Amino acid sequence: MRFTASTTSAIHSMPVPLRTPSGSPVYRPTPHVALVRTNNWGEARILIIDDHQANVDVLKRILRTAGFVNVNSTTDPAEGVSLVNTWAPDLVLLDLHMPKLDGFTVLDAIRPHLGIGYLPVVMLTADSNTETKRRALASGVKDFLVKPFDTTEVVLRIENLLETRSLYSTIRHQNSQLERNVAERTRQLEQAQLEILQRLAVAAEFRDDETGEHTQRVGDLAARLAMRMRLSVERVDLIRRAAPLHDVGKIGIPDAILRKAGRLTREERGIMQTHVMIGASMLEGGRSALVRTAELIARSHHERWDGAGYPDGIGGENIPLESRLVAVADYYDALTHNRPYRGAWSVDRTIKKITAERARHFDPSVVDALLSLGRSAR
Repeated sequence: MRFTASTTSAIHSMPVPLRTPSGSPVYRPTPHVALVRTNNWGEARILIIDDHQANVDVLKRILRTAGFVNVNSTTDPAEGVSLVNTWAPDLVLLDLHMPKLDGFTVLDAIRPHLGIGYLPVVMLTADSNTETKRRALASGVKDFLVKPFDTTEVVLRIENLLETRSLYSTIRHQNSQLERNVAERTRQLEQAQLEILQRLAVAAEFRDDETGEHTQRVGDLAARLAMRMRLSVERVDLIRRAAPLHDVGKIGIPDAILRKAGRLTREERGIMQTHVMIGASMLEGGRSALVRTAELIARSHHERWDGAGYPDGIGGENIPLESRLVAVADYYDALTHNRPYRGAWSVDRTIKKITAERARHFDPSVVDALLSLGRSAR
């Protein structure tokens, strides 16, 4: 906004100053000063809270003459608190000494707004006590206007604070946009990483399952079990998407072991079991919940409820629930489909075997969820 000589002259030509109860003028004229501002703050919402109507009238006159058109006021500090909450001002002019609720009490009531979007509060006072000023600044006050009011000082201080508020809002918006850009870029990178890992998992699965569909079936069944156990929709979806990576580490297991038709030797079993650590290492360091969940599953889906599994030998609820779900889903699907080393089992035989391993190999609650699905688990 541009302040010209005529603007300042108009301010100075206002009627005789109103006076405070002590007899001092509410404002005092100042010498001619030409003010040039590069921004127009005329639309800013300014709230005046002062129990003396004379002070309110003078401030409103100064502000409106300077071009501010959204000026609201009250002589009731309780109503002032309500207006801060409902009218959402850009700046508050707050009297210090008021009956019932003084300026400090009002500050305490509106404190949540002071740190959100930078709401500047200017304290109106004739009290020049240093301790009072320190307390006001510590309470969130950004500036002071001393009575009697200097018209030029009123406008300059208000515009300076509005400019600061504008800059704060601009920076906050830019930071938010930057955070969104970074989050989106991170999401894209993680999605690309996940896609590569999924392709590796499919490539590994083709070596052990001619259709290459085992991983997706495991993901679908694990999600259905999670739904039976009343997990949140978000967690169910996470399990559905992460579970197919449970055997991604098999990409590092030699074909001679992975596709061996006969029983594995003790040494070969040891090598086969390393696929969980290979998979966890491949997924390690992911930032997204999806990759972190996939890492947990890859590492611990061969742990047992009784603690006799691998690689860490943990048991019971120390095993992540996602891994316990995938353990049952993986076991069920592996038994009910052909593998290089054996033919497919029937659903009934598979269910009977899993039931026998309840509270030994598998989490009882997950087995119960499978039984509640019945033959529809197929």
